[in-house]
Amino acid sequence: MAVKIKALQEASPADSAGVRAGDILVSINGQAISDVLDYMFYSSEEEACLSLIRGEEEILAVVKKSEYEDLGLIFDSFLLDEKQSCNNNCVFCFIDQNPAGMRETIYFKDDDARLSFLQGNYVTLNGLDSSDIDRMIKMRLSINISVHTTNPALRCRMMNNRFAGEKLNYLNRLFNSEIKMNCQIVLCPGLNDGDELVRTLTDLGGMYPAVQSIAVVPVGLTKHRNDLYELTGFDEHSAKSALKTIERFQKLFLSEYGTRLVFAADELYLKANLPFPKGRFYEDYCQFDNGVGMARSLMDEFKDELKKTVIDKSVKRNISVVTGMAAGDFITKLTSMVTRKRKNIKCRVFKVTNHFFGETVTVAGLLTAQDMIARLEGQDLGTELLISEAMLKKDCSLFLDGYTIAEVEERLKVKIRTVPNSGREFLKMLIAGEEGKN
Repeated sequence: MAVKIKALQEASPADSAGVRAGDILVSINGQAISDVLDYMFYSSEEEACLSLIRGEEEILAVVKKSEYEDLGLIFDSFLLDEKQSCNNNCVFCFIDQNPAGMRETIYFKDDDARLSFLQGNYVTLNGLDSSDIDRMIKMRLSINISVHTTNPALRCRMMNNRFAGEKLNYLNRLFNSEIKMNCQIVLCPGLNDGDELVRTLTDLGGMYPAVQSIAVVPVGLTKHRNDLYELTGFDEHSAKSALKTIERFQKLFLSEYGTRLVFAADELYLKANLPFPKGRFYEDYCQFDNGVGMARSLMDEFKDELKKTVIDKSVKRNISVVTGMAAGDFITKLTSMVTRKRKNIKCRVFKVTNHFFGETVTVAGLLTAQDMIARLEGQDLGTELLISEAMLKKDCSLFLDGYTIAEVEERLKVKIRTVPNSGREFLKMLIAGEEGKN
């Protein structure tokens, strides 16, 4: 597949070699370019011979550069072609549980293995064929895989994909080729827990060290599961049972491999009404973006920063924090560490029930503006309202239900500031206003 060059970075290697905007890139060093992975892999050499089409003429451009230096070509699409969508119909899919009327991008199901390598997305492998696996092995691409179960028949059933079971064979090919994998299990009571979880952890554990980590995440269920597969969420008893199984394997893997390998998402501890493990338990926080160890990391960083921070007694603060029901007590504990020591700082923590998705959805990242407004309108919020950046669309000021920050500020009559998942930044925003930002 030939790709049109939209523009070039000024003074880049390709620009210096005479490549022009509008040229069609056909191949690099004789290798056809079909997407961003081909482009990155075959352009990594110190000398790249580009086969181009300019108008009706075929030309060659030899580009000399440092090894791994980018050529400087700019394309219409980051991937150089269309993003690959999911061909599964998983019984637990959260996207299928969204109500109508949300942002269009909310309903797109991504299952693009290229984004797994480039951005850390999790993919099922079900959209790949043998040649895709060959390319991954050739390029030595690490990948994040949504496994869910290693029982072929159960995987087909859970994903509503008749090929989902046989695609598990790709795991063995990647393992035998020593390709690094991180794995994910969305755990559904009555489906892939119990003995099935034991089987999956046994199988994946046998693929260490290619399998570098495993995250177990409890299924999320909204109130919009109309005509969908009947699923049950976790309660305290079932969450404790799942954690007991996970802890048994953690001890086994730690003894055999020197790593716990499998980790439960924070939400599972909250469901079980159990404290989070200590920071060292999470080792290098390898599944952090999967919600594993986020709370412990935030707390430890907050405490460490508080120990070495001198809080200006002359600065008066009257602010509020909003969060989901799950983290409410946890956030209150953190803010109390500050307000107990410094009476000049006042902070109210508001826990918001998720009526939009349903009361069983308790994480802050799925709160909508309309639920926040319903809970907070008319309240004394002080001079600022702190919210988690997870509530907003990435690199954007939009909430899940399409409201902008400005619209919510207008309704609540308060300045909103977004807090990253950083204990240091959270503390800084608690004790200092806009003037305290770096």
